[in-house]
Amino acid sequence: MAELKTSGRPIDQLLEKVLCMNILSSDYFRDLLRLKTYHEVIDEIYNQVDHVEPWMTGNCRGPSTAFCLLYKFFTMKLTVKQMHGLLKHPDSPYIRAIGFLYLRYLGDFKTLWGWYEPYLKDDEEFSPGSSGQMTTMGVYVRDLFLGQYYFDTLLPRIPVPVVRTAVASLEKMNLPTKLSGSIGDSSRGSEETSRRPPSVKASLSVSFGQRAPHRASTRDSSPIRRTIAPPSYDKDGANGSRRSPSMRRSQSRDLSDRENSERDRGRDRDRDRDRDRDRDRERTRDRERDRDRDRDRYRDQERERDRGRDRDRDRRYDNERDRERDRDRRHDYDRDRGRDRDRRYDYDRRSIERSRRDYDRSRRRSRSRSHSRSLHDQGTRLDQQRTPPRDESKEKKAASSNLAKLKDLYGDFGNKKENIGDDRAPNRDTSTEEVIRLGGSTWR
Repeated sequence: MAELKTSGRPIDQLLEKVLCMNILSSDYFRDLLRLKTYHEVIDEIYNQVDHVEPWMTGNCRGPSTAFCLLYKFFTMKLTVKQMHGLLKHPDSPYIRAIGFLYLRYLGDFKTLWGWYEPYLKDDEEFSPGSSGQMTTMGVYVRDLFLGQYYFDTLLPRIPVPVVRTAVASLEKMNLPTKLSGSIGDSSRGSEETSRRPPSVKASLSVSFGQRAPHRASTRDSSPIRRTIAPPSYDKDGANGSRRSPSMRRSQSRDLSDRENSERDRGRDRDRDRDRDRDRDRERTRDRERDRDRDRDRYRDQERERDRGRDRDRDRRYDNERDRERDRDRRHDYDRDRGRDRDRRYDYDRRSIERSRRDYDRSRRRSRSRSHSRSLHDQGTRLDQQRTPPRDESKEKKAASSNLAKLKDLYGDFGNKKENIGDDRAPNRDTSTEEVIRLGGSTWR
């Protein structure tokens, strides 16, 4: 929703300073803090507002309910849709009147006539003031735009070119261009006794018929000061003017003394009232100062609490980061140790396998050697068991006996063939001996 375009000026410059201060210090406005939404404020206007004057009526000279609720709307910053809802509200004319007041005080002057123009002929009747004088909504809107004073309070000044454009539009619509008095007098110089005082101090002084400080017009406009004293009569009913000069002189002296005493009492009352008002104002300032101090202290405490939370969060983050770093270092260390352990294990395993292979090889060699040695020893033992140890002399004797037997069988061919086989046949003696030797002692 688009926010309503405003003039951009602060609220305390749009309202009169005395009215603004009284609104902010009133108990009713503080009670309005419970209202949070736009519709709740509208319901409060419907239930509580019966006129749209700035000040309360009767002896209570505080700000009116309507202007306290208007200031509440100032703090909420209404949107365009909400403003249309205010100006067209069917339940109460005072809701619409507060919407027009909101535009008159806070709206942009360039667009103000565009908001007011569709309602210039609105014939809904209501009473803007507390006197009960009825008027229509169109007349109220026209006077609100053209007037400079609203029930003796000063309205924000509208630029002259905008006013000229509005007057020209009113003339085209055959509507009056002068004020009709629905929002009070056109100036603060009115001499009526029932007019609203321009300030709180003047209102208190008027009610007692005394002159307010720095307000020369209040003394002259006071109803007590303008009242003519009734003529005095003697016992015979004759006018006092027929009395003797000494009597008139004494009466005038008594009147002057009475007036002086009343004036002194009035001054004392004004002084006491001003003192009480100053004391109340000081108390209000002290309360606001204490409230601001408490607010600042609470804000500082919130800031310190936020800083403490931030420090704790940063500390937790740093601790978590350190733990993560230590965990990573530990993981890297364990991984490196695992790698070293695996390397040492592989090296030890290879060395063990190598030593085992060397041991097995040496063992096989020793086994083969011992086996071959045992086989050799066994063979030699078997040979020794089979063949008894030879005796060379016996063998020679056996060989010679065998040779003698052969010679007996076959004869001695050695001498016969000595010449024939010199070149072809080898020496048979040696060969025979060789054969016999190969046969050994077992040959038959």
